[in-house]
Amino acid sequence: MNNQTLGLLAFFAIVNAVAFVIMLWDKIQSRKQGAERISEGMLFFMATIFGSVGVLAGMFAFRHKTQKWYFLLGIPMLILENCALLYLLSEKL
Repeated sequence: MNNQTLGLLAFFAIVNAVAFVIMLWDKIQSRKQGAERISEGMLFFMATIFGSVGVLAGMFAFRHKTQKWYFLLGIPMLILENCALLYLLSEKL
């Protein structure tokens, strides 16, 4: 593996860690009356920009958004999209 591929994997790991923490924060906020929350659109945005694994892990680790069909279907589809893009980017580097 070259340095650019390692950098891409490091970026992927960092974005997923941030997405995981954001899922935790939103779960904590969901239990507070009137607390500021992360929008579902922002959660999907995080998943789209390579954070899908972190969002999915957060969903099941914190039992957050697991009752929403569009999360149960959409996030795994975004994992496939993320993997395909990572593959294409690693081939170009």
